[in-house]
This record gives sequence, structure tokens and C-alpha cells, in this order.
Amino acid sequence: MKTAASLTTDHSDFLRSCVITGRLSCVSSGGAAAGPRLNDSQLYKFSYATEVLVDQARGSKEGSVGYGISSDVDVNLVWRDPSNKDEQLIQLAISNVRIEPVSNRPEKKNVLTGSTVESVLGKNKLAALTKPFLVHLRNGKTKAFYSYWVEPATIKNLKRGLASLLQLQLITGKVIENDVSGRCTVEYRAVKGQVTRTKNLETCKTAETGFTTHSEVLGVNSKSSSVTVFTLQDGFIRSAVAEEMHLLAVNARRSVAAKVVSRQTLTLTGTGAGPLEAAGKDVPGVVKSIDAKLAAVGVVAEKVKTQCKGCPSLFEHWQAEQKQLEPAGLSKALAPRSFLALIQSIRKASKDEILKVMKSASKTSLPQVVDAVTSSQTPASLDAMLEFLNFTDSKGLVLQERFLYACGFASHPNERMLRALLDISKGKIGSTDIKESVVIIMGALIHKLCLKGECIRFPLWKSLTKSDTQAESEVQMYLLALKNSLLPEAIPIFTKYAESEVGAYCTIALSALQRYDVKLMTNEVKLTVNRVYHQNRRIYEKNVRAAAADVILNSNPSYIEVKNLLLSIGNLPHEMNKYMLSKIQDILRFQLPASKVLRQAMKDMNSHNYNRFAKVGSSSAYSGFMAQSADVTSTYSLDILYSGSGILRRSNMNIYGASKGAMLHGLQVAIEAQGLESLIAATPDEGEEDLESFAGMSALLFDVQLRPVTFFKGYSDLMSKMFSMSGEPMNVVKGLILLTDHSEVIQLQSGLKASAEFQGGLAIDISGGMEISLWYRESKTSVNNRGALVVTGNVTVDMDFMRAGVEVSFETEASLDFITTVQFSEYPFLVCIQMDKTTFPFSEYMTKYESLSSGKNVMSRKSKKQLVPGTEFPLHQENSNMCKRIFDSSW
Repeated sequence: MKTAASLTTDHSDFLRSCVITGRLSCVSSGGAAAGPRLNDSQLYKFSYATEVLVDQARGSKEGSVGYGISSDVDVNLVWRDPSNKDEQLIQLAISNVRIEPVSNRPEKKNVLTGSTVESVLGKNKLAALTKPFLVHLRNGKTKAFYSYWVEPATIKNLKRGLASLLQLQLITGKVIENDVSGRCTVEYRAVKGQVTRTKNLETCKTAETGFTTHSEVLGVNSKSSSVTVFTLQDGFIRSAVAEEMHLLAVNARRSVAAKVVSRQTLTLTGTGAGPLEAAGKDVPGVVKSIDAKLAAVGVVAEKVKTQCKGCPSLFEHWQAEQKQLEPAGLSKALAPRSFLALIQSIRKASKDEILKVMKSASKTSLPQVVDAVTSSQTPASLDAMLEFLNFTDSKGLVLQERFLYACGFASHPNERMLRALLDISKGKIGSTDIKESVVIIMGALIHKLCLKGECIRFPLWKSLTKSDTQAESEVQMYLLALKNSLLPEAIPIFTKYAESEVGAYCTIALSALQRYDVKLMTNEVKLTVNRVYHQNRRIYEKNVRAAAADVILNSNPSYIEVKNLLLSIGNLPHEMNKYMLSKIQDILRFQLPASKVLRQAMKDMNSHNYNRFAKVGSSSAYSGFMAQSADVTSTYSLDILYSGSGILRRSNMNIYGASKGAMLHGLQVAIEAQGLESLIAATPDEGEEDLESFAGMSALLFDVQLRPVTFFKGYSDLMSKMFSMSGEPMNVVKGLILLTDHSEVIQLQSGLKASAEFQGGLAIDISGGMEISLWYRESKTSVNNRGALVVTGNVTVDMDFMRAGVEVSFETEASLDFITTVQFSEYPFLVCIQMDKTTFPFSEYMTKYESLSSGKNVMSRKSKKQLVPGTEFPLHQENSNMCKRIFDSSW
């Protein structure tokens, strides 16, 4: 017999026509074997073992949970096509089945102690497993798998797993094969009686598809491998050893990880006399003659429906979790943990079951139920929400907005959710605020669908081309929706509105342009933004020019652009001079992308000299690190621009997360104020003489722009708010958010199945406020962030007769306060910026569990807890000096 190596050389025609083209129905030339061949009238006796281990990422076999199934297997040839020796019908019979734990352990920790195979599997399943089945091989590839339809899916899958070890080719090359794992790309390497089969598991296509979070920073990374090594003897398999591994880890914290390892071993123990070959013209006829009840049931694994015995109903689950989801507990980690558990329960529930819970919830817990139901993202949960909410009722604003925000933060939205919001926008809506939120969130859904490759381009911008008499609030609404959508075709719209006469339009348009990939910033866009900054066509407000400067400096600026920016310093309003200086110094200090070209331009003494770089003022820009680890880097930036009179014009706080090259805009809170100079009899800056009194806050959370909140608008509103100010901050966003959401079914080559569920839940409360004291000539703005985060990862192998799994998780509770105090009794006025993070707890947990269908179970749990010290984030030294002057009376 020729070796596998000689086959590769001698049969290049076969390789070219079968392997390269991916065809599976090829016949080898010259009589050489394309796959393993069985001898007539011979019985092959094998020992077979398969085991599955589940553990944390770095766990050993000794500490893993799982189980092993071993048996004897008899294999014999039933029929061969006389014209093609590589077309064979093979019978396999499993006997002497044993089930054992994957490692030695004390009896108390062994869930199988005192059990028999029959008590674990059940009499019927054991009988089905030991019933012979047939495999039709053609050129070494499984053409059909014959078993009984009435057999449980778990049993048929185990048989398919065994059959997968008979499928191989004797020539090096790549093919696309069908086996229990699905339709996969497989690479064979044949060397001297040994064949190595490497399966690319990422290519496997199966009927069971999962979903994952669109954000890489918040997502889950998975690695997998599958290698089977065959040794051959006398044309057939002497041994087959397979190992398959799946590792899943949370990108933001890779220690929260779990793995599944599956192994199969098939070893020839002996041969003997076997039955004679059956007579027949073709495979279907031969199969029918053996047993008419045998059927071709498919090679790919069947979906296994597991039933949870003794599990509570959704309503019972809600009753157990309700207390944790009351507003008083939302700052604790128990709230997002209960939120995640409730989502899992809702995903298995019907619309009527969901509505029953919503109708029974208390008024205070109902908003959290809305968060959970919407975040579940099932057809039943969306139907329940649409039936429960009445958008014509203006009194239902809180629940309606919580539903809309949960849609905006959806981890894997679909077209149906977007269409539902479109239908709502076309109907009667009782609240103007809700109408704005509907349209703004539609933009976020469009963007997420585009990330999934399911782009639906609703022409939102058509609403911007209507009559000039359109309300300013409506134009802002559509601009914010387009900002969320990040559609490339919206760039010309933003470019147009960047030069608008309305400052609010300009600010939204410029902030939207800053979110796009630098590659999309065309020369036309750059020319427009530069015209705005340098006021080539008209006078603009300071905050508009500052936003334009941000776009220029973040869009790969040219040497000329940077030089012109530097030359403008000294000719700007006082506070903007200081702001631009601080911005440039921050870019250089933090080594942001524009720092290189800035250093080149600053070599010119005309643009970089004492006259320009010694301007005084209180405005500032500063960036720093919040946290740095091997997994994720978190940075913050604080930009504050004042008017010449000392009143806040714009405050912008940003928090970013970066992981393995991916970036997430975690938070942006911008507070803007204008037209307040009359309060202190000050003169407005150029271009801002006729501005209406206004103060408001805008938030962007996890890349989703939310509806802006207005503190006051108009002089009369300002005066009434000033005399009724309680000092309490105004809520911007509050609720529970599903940050991480990854679900997949892992079909193992052994026929066993693992399910992986990773979820991250955040309870968040962001509020902000602005106070002005004319008596003390002092103003204070505050942004308060409170949150509790829980991330869990659960990997389970559940074969309905036995279950094994591991859950890894971490949780934390934290708060972050950003306070700006301004004393404008003198110039330059005193400004103190404080950014504080309190001491917070951080805990990690790991739970391993095994259970039998009888109810017997074993569980172990480990935890690690620590307190992370609080800190006041550093800003520039000038800020520290001012804080001392404001708060230290002995100065």
C-alpha cells in the first residue's frame, strides 16, 4: 500500500479536482484509496472515550467540572459499491457504556457517586445509544448518517460525534465538509501513515446562531481550535485522537473568562470475523433491507431542547427579585445582577407572561422592569412593551423614555425594533420630549444595524429640507438623529449646518463631524470648518469656534491648518485665547495625534512666541488617565470655556475606553450657558450680544446621543428658576443598561453541546446642575455620576441527563463627581475644577456546578474582594492654585 505522502504526489489530478475545488463527490484515479477502507467480513473492535471539561481560563483538568463517556465500539463493513471501493456503508455498535467524572475527587464532591449509567441516562436513552447505526462514506467523507427518528436528539448527536472520527481524506489540502459541527472548512495534512485534520471552527455554519454586542470594548472575545490526529494501519484507522478548545473572555477584563475542552479518543483494540457483506445495488436499498425504520437523519447535530425542571416562572422570578430593583437599591451591585437574571428569564417567556409582571410591578419598580423587558430584545418582549405603553399619554413620559433609551442601548437590535419606532413617530405622541427622543434613538438604531451589515437608510435628512419656518427644536432633533446614525451621506448635511446662523445647529453639526472616521473628512469639510473657526464669512459664538477647532485638531490637520490656528491666538476674545492655548498644550502633553504637526509648526517663532503663549484667563482643556491595565485603558478630558464676564459658556467632560485598538466613547456630558451677562451687568463677547438666556445639558452615553435637557430658556424662565433653585441636580439619565450581551451555542465535535452566555449590566444615575449666586458673585456647575456594574459569564454543557458548568463574574460600585466653582467678583476670575472618584469595592466570583436530571447537584464557589482607594483626578497646577484661593480662607 502506498503511503499518504506518495498519494499526495502520485494523485495530483485528484487533489486538483477534489481538494482545491472543494468537491466532495470525487473518485480517486488509479485505484488508490481516497479515504479509510474496511476489509470485507471483518469486525473492528475499538475502545472509545469522549470527555468535556469546563473551567476558568487558566484552570487545570483536576479542578475542572464535566464528565466523560466511554464505551466499546464494533465497526464492520455492510456494503461496498463494486465500481468504487471508496463508497462504503459501515455499521457502528456501541456497548459497555460508562459515565465518569473528568477527574478524581472525593465522594462528597462527585455528583456521580452511587449512580449507574442507566440511572443517569435512563433506560430508554441507554437502549437507544447501544442500538447500531449506519454511516455512508464516499471517498472518506460522510455522505449520510442513518439512525432512528424516534431516538432522542442527544443520543443521535453522540452517535454523530463518534461518526465524525471516521471521516478523513488521505491527501493534504483544504476542503469544506459536513459533520456534527456543521459545514466547516477543514485542512488535512498527510505524512507517512498519519493524517492531521484541523477544523476552522469560525467557518462552521449551523442552524443555531447566537448574537453579540456590537462594541468591541464591551464585547466578548472568543478563540477556538479543533485538531484530530489519525494513525492508519492496513488502510483503516488504528487510532483517532481529537481535542477541541473554546475560550471566551470579556474584552474589558480578560480574567473574566471560561473555557470548554472536549476530547475524543478512538483506539483499535483488535479485529475478528465479521458478518458477510450485504447484497444490494445502492445504499438506500441496502439500508431498507436491514431495517425499514432506519432513516437518513442528517450529519449535522440536531437542536436539543432542554427543559428546566423545578425552575421558577417569570412571575415567581420577578417576585424574588423585585426588592433589588426598587430605586433605593439601584446604586448597589445587587440591582444590575438581578436585572441580568431577570433578562434571562424574560427571554424564555411569552408576551402574556411579561405583561403580567409589568401590570403587577409597583410604580417605583416599573421603570426598571421596562429597562429589563426592552433589553431582552425578543419578539415577545417588544410586543409586550408596545402593547403596554400608550405614547398618546403625556403623563407616561418616564416609562416611555426608559423604553426608548433601552432601545438605543440595545446590544443586538433588529429591523423590527426600528420599524416599531418609525410607526410610533408617525402616530400621535402626547409629549414633545418623547417625540424628540423617538427620532434621536432611531438614528442610534440605524447605526447599530449598519454595524451588523443590515443598514436601513431612512431619509431622516429630508425633514431638514422643509420650509424655513420649521421650529428650531425640530431641526435640532433631526440633526441629533443624524449624529447618532453616523451615516456617511449625512456629512454634507452637517457641513452645511456647520455654517448656520443658529449657534445650536453649528454646535451639533461640528460635534457630529468629530465622531466620523478621519478618512471621511474631505477637503470640502475641512475648508468649511476652517472658515467657521477663522470667521471668514460671519461672526460666530465662542463655543462654535471652539467646536470647530476641536474638529480641525482631531482630523489629521495639515501644517498650514495648524499654523493658522496658532497665528489666531492673540486675536481671539480673552477667554478663547486661553482656551486655545490650553488645548494645544494638552495635545502636546498627552501626545495626541496632532502633536507631531503642532511641534513642527511651533518651530516658527511667528506662531510660537511669548506674546501668544502668555495669555491669561480661566478657560482650560485637560486630558488624563482614569485607569490603565493590560485589558483596557480609560481616559478623560475636561474642556471649559468661559465668557469674558466670568460666566460658564461651555463645559465638556468626556470619558473614553480603549481595548486592543477599539475605542468606545463611554460618556460625554456637556453643559452650555449663554446670555447671562445681564445678571451681573457685564458686556457680552463679540457675536453674542443678542443671545437668549439659556442653560442646558447634553449627554452622550456609550456612543448614543441622548435628548438634551434644558435648565432654563428665556429671561423670565431664568429669573423664576433662580428664585426657586433648590440646589438639587437635574436628572439626565437614570436606569439599567445592558452593556455586554453575548450568546452562542458551541457544537462540539463529540456531539455534546455547550452554551455560553456573557452579560454585563450597569445601573446608572447621571445628573447635573447649575447654581448662580448674585450676592456672592459665584456660580457652580456639577455633574454627578453614580453607577454599579456587574459582568457575568456562564458556560454550560447540558445534555438533559447531566449538566456541568462554570460562572465567572465581577462587580463594582462607584461614583464620579465633577464640580466647577467660579468666583467672578474680580478678573481674571477664580475657577476651581474638581473631579473626584470615591473609594469603591471590587469583587470577583467563580462558581462551578454539576447536576443530574434526578436533582442531585454539587457546587463550589470562590470569591476575591478588595477596596480600591478613591482619588481626585489631577488637573493642571494653575487649577490647584485657584482651588486653594477659593476654599482656603488663610490664603
